[in-house]
Amino acid sequence: MKQPKAQLPPQSGLSRGFTLIEVLTVIAIIAVLMAAGAIGLGNLKAGKGTSSAIASCESLFEEARTIAVSNNCKSRIMVDARTGKNTYLRRVVVVREEIDLDGAPVPNSWILASRGYEMPQGTFFSQDYSKGNGGTASLATESMTMKSESGKSMTDYDGDYYIYEFNGQGIFDEAGASFVVGAGKPPTNANPKPKTTGSEARDFAGFVIWRNGRSSTYRNPEQ
Repeated sequence: MKQPKAQLPPQSGLSRGFTLIEVLTVIAIIAVLMAAGAIGLGNLKAGKGTSSAIASCESLFEEARTIAVSNNCKSRIMVDARTGKNTYLRRVVVVREEIDLDGAPVPNSWILASRGYEMPQGTFFSQDYSKGNGGTASLATESMTMKSESGKSMTDYDGDYYIYEFNGQGIFDEAGASFVVGAGKPPTNANPKPKTTGSEARDFAGFVIWRNGRSSTYRNPEQ
């Protein structure tokens, strides 16, 4: 005799949906992940800008030393310190002493030897962390006028600069001075110092310049 088949409970045809609390929890998790991703991308961009600026500026120091030795005259690496300019703390140029017809340097007469380098937006030279005088003193600015190799006045470049100098033998007399670059928001006329907030305040790097013109890079200005 056959046994009767077990009867299954009737199906309603509807599956159980998500509750409001579950939906809100998923939305909150997605928001946290998106915020973390945005911060990570921002840090990556700032880090790339700082690393690029450091590498380019180290090359300018090597260029300046080569110019000093080849011309047997002083050369300078100069950082734009003219507040109100869009190149403030971002443009770095190389100048050398003018040479007269007898091959002797002309004191206090400077030739723009390289139009230099402009750091990426959001990246700037740190006048607070950078040090002169063997790494023991704050940097001072000097008002500069300069001309081109052809003798034309370069008035667009005239003004105050932070200065690093090689002598005619390619010696850097302030061995131990530092050149530091950081990430932050551009300065304004009301606030001439670049603003660093959050993770940007930690994104600084630089290098120390030695007597022979060589440099040592570091990732923390407190090193």
